[in-house]
Amino acid sequence: MIKAGIIGGAGYTGGEMLRILVHHPNVEIAFVNSTSNAGNLISDVHTDLIGDTDLRFVNDIPQDIDVLFLCVGHGDANKFLAANPINDNVRIIDLSQDFRLHKKSTFEKREFIYGLPELNRDKIKSAGNIANPGCFATCIQLGLLPLAAKGLIQNEVHINATTGSTGAGQSLATTSHFSWRNNNLSVYKAFEHQHLNEISESLLQLQPSLTEALSFIPQRGAFTRGILAAMYLESALTLEEAQTIYEDYYSAHPFTHVSRKNIDLKQVVNTNKALVHIEKHGGKLFIISIIDNLLKGASGQAVQNMNLMFGFDETAGLKLKAANF
Repeated sequence: MIKAGIIGGAGYTGGEMLRILVHHPNVEIAFVNSTSNAGNLISDVHTDLIGDTDLRFVNDIPQDIDVLFLCVGHGDANKFLAANPINDNVRIIDLSQDFRLHKKSTFEKREFIYGLPELNRDKIKSAGNIANPGCFATCIQLGLLPLAAKGLIQNEVHINATTGSTGAGQSLATTSHFSWRNNNLSVYKAFEHQHLNEISESLLQLQPSLTEALSFIPQRGAFTRGILAAMYLESALTLEEAQTIYEDYYSAHPFTHVSRKNIDLKQVVNTNKALVHIEKHGGKLFIISIIDNLLKGASGQAVQNMNLMFGFDETAGLKLKAANF
């Protein structure tokens, strides 16, 4: 049994972390920090946890833990660690983007390993600290890693991906209000989304000769959670060859599955699964990849990384699925 602490426990990713860890067979939640909710019952903020935990949010940061999850906004993990030195023996899993890129992957004596198990499982097992991937980045990479591993991204990749409103976090913004988001669809950060950098680094790790462009059009969807990425590129592969490449690549990964039938978001929402579907249209290879942005795209993947780091079953605490009608 290990002890876990959570920083930023009142937000979306913090709430998902709590829902997983409160039932994890190998974890005791030592504390949940929230400066804005210190003293309040966790179940008063995450009301679905009534009956699951009597813990309260705290404002301090006890050091008698084995792992610390940073469920904070982008830029805040760096600030937090600068202001709050953490014992060297405590492993850190950061859900922000602060340490994902190679040039930013160290903080003082701490080195952060990019935590995509389908790419870096062996490195994660021996890592002291993890930079959890972004949600768009996870979904898109899972659609492209098998091709990169074979050196088969030889043309521009066109990507259109749509995310639910929880991908923007809990803070209010014009584009997160129900009256704007509902019955609506919009494009943002076309061709320049910040997750492109980590996607490129991962693909180059597998295919160092990669020079082809990734043209990424992100969209805000009128739904709460999930990401669907639709991608295509020119390819000489037959459909059967492509399916075999993908199925072989993911055969040892318990959460990523290749479906020979078309896929939809309801298959993965409230799970840590990723599904990939492949089609061939003329000379184009078409790939669909789907995840839940708060689970496989954030907190679920963070726990998956924790399981690998501490030698637990990779799927521990992550096999539950709520009905989604």
